Amino acid sequence: MPAVAATAAIPPAAGRGGADAAALQVLHEVFGFPAFRGTQQAIVGQVAAGGDALVLMPTGAGKSLCYQVPAILRHRAGRGATVVVSPLIALMHDQVGALAELGVAAAFLNSTLDGDEARRVERDLLAGRLVLLYAAPERVLTPRFLAMLDSLDERGKLALFAIDEAHCVSQWGHDFRAEYLGLSALHERYPEVPRIALTATADAHTRADIVERLALHDARRFVSSFDRPNIRYTIVEKTDPKAQLLRFLRDEHDGDAGIVYCQSRRKVEETAEWLSAQGVSALPYHAGLDTTTRRRNQDRFLREEGLVMVATIAFGMGIDKPDVRFVAHLDLPKNIEGYYQETGRAGRDGLPADAWMAYGLADVVNQRRMIDDSEADETFKRLQRGKLDALLALAEAHGCRRVRLLAYFGEPSGPCGNCDNCLQPPATWDATEAARKALSCIYRFRQHGDSGFGAGHLVDVLRGKTTDKVRQHGHERLSTFGIGADVSEAQWRGVLRQLIALGHVYAEGEWHTLALADSARAVLRGEVRLELRVPSDARRGAGNARRAGKAGKADKAPPLPLDDAAAARFAALKAWRAEAARAHNVPAYVVFHDATLAEMARARPATLDALAGISGVGSKKLDAYGEAILQVLAG
Repeated sequence: MPAVAATAAIPPAAGRGGADAAALQVLHEVFGFPAFRGTQQAIVGQVAAGGDALVLMPTGAGKSLCYQVPAILRHRAGRGATVVVSPLIALMHDQVGALAELGVAAAFLNSTLDGDEARRVERDLLAGRLVLLYAAPERVLTPRFLAMLDSLDERGKLALFAIDEAHCVSQWGHDFRAEYLGLSALHERYPEVPRIALTATADAHTRADIVERLALHDARRFVSSFDRPNIRYTIVEKTDPKAQLLRFLRDEHDGDAGIVYCQSRRKVEETAEWLSAQGVSALPYHAGLDTTTRRRNQDRFLREEGLVMVATIAFGMGIDKPDVRFVAHLDLPKNIEGYYQETGRAGRDGLPADAWMAYGLADVVNQRRMIDDSEADETFKRLQRGKLDALLALAEAHGCRRVRLLAYFGEPSGPCGNCDNCLQPPATWDATEAARKALSCIYRFRQHGDSGFGAGHLVDVLRGKTTDKVRQHGHERLSTFGIGADVSEAQWRGVLRQLIALGHVYAEGEWHTLALADSARAVLRGEVRLELRVPSDARRGAGNARRAGKAGKADKAPPLPLDDAAAARFAALKAWRAEAARAHNVPAYVVFHDATLAEMARARPATLDALAGISGVGSKKLDAYGEAILQVLAG
């Protein structure tokens, strides 16, 4: 990809205050932002001065700026290029395109380039024409790439290593990639080159692993709040998941862009096809699709408005699309880290967004079995069970979802007022006696000489339903037949889900027959109390609560309250942006975010100087688009 000329050099700065001023000048001139957010300025200062940093910052909080600004500063100071290590081709393409729009010389080296294109990028790198180069870890560690780095280092032209998605180095994390383990060689080979490792998701165990495996013992650690207050968390009991999803989309996000995650490729394709048949613009994405189809679907999602991507977790990492208004899960993720990262792809622009999930008994059984049947050692399995337990506790929580989610990452908080449980506190019931009845019935099955039965049959016996299967096995004669007739089928599913989640019951064999764990004895003796939430028709009212909440549907477009004239200007600006994006072959948000257009529509600047004061309008974009924007606003 051809390099793009860097912006004009800024005057050299002296001292800490001067360094901060230089960083702010880059932030404003190049990126169009008036000030850093949170810990960004401290991180930029640490890295630009040549120090190492470990950065934990939630998705959408501006991690990229933490290495892009130092990269520009160090390049302007004559220190050469920054190498960004990322496993994500989508992120490379997205960020290089966005940097080109800003006038920053950036490129990538990955499998999408042919030989001539790759060699042109290599020449630009060695000639000092690049500010940033993006590459995957397996490429960075090849002899050819290391030879280029050696050449740059010998000339003092290797400015910085930025290691993105740093949690991938941890075997305890949710997205381990073996190729990341070799990145410790960068420090050993180039000890004077600063490094910044960044991730949005890492518990204490994973953080320690990152420090150890990347030799970041002396790095300053920056841990931002994990809270994304604009995201509303809702978790419902799975009854008819497709219908529940469709109701959520129609009630809350009609015409919005969003992502629906499913566990299997087959379910992805079936769900996308079904949604399309219901009038929802939906596309599938999973690793089993051919490369052309995957790329075409991803490009459509990035460039068109209002598309729903139905995907496995292979989709989403590195996607910078800011206006994803919802992330929905039709299957339970493996752990809280995965859930947090996937839901974090919603609302990157800071505007209201939803994280919605439906889960049920089968999800719990399947996740438990995947851990138990894996070839990992028992220590790893025990850790994974603990992570799953934490996610199940979040799903079954009676109190604030956000409090429990943040507590997992070691961050104390209070009730958020913006999750389903805060908006509609669930009723609870004492399920201790029901749990004892369920365990007794499982025990009676075995005592009766049967090999075991699944959850559906167990509930039928407990509720006293005389089905063909019940008669076939003579279970209407069991002492436990009908002892739970006063408990609804939905409540029984909740009881069994919790018993399995707590490890008192486990499912075995191809047919998921239920069996008692040793800990069931304490429950049978009444030593364990079980309090559960009352099922409430899939929490249908949670969507209605949003209407009365502080982040209503009217907030989403336009993103700022606008009068009729300003709303018309906003619509005109979006139409202009669509044409500009097509002309530059980039997604619309790379030209300007909705929030920037809304501020233009509201303020209606009449001069280039006034337009430059809008957040998100840097010098390069002002030169490229300023006059056209003023014409749209004047019209």
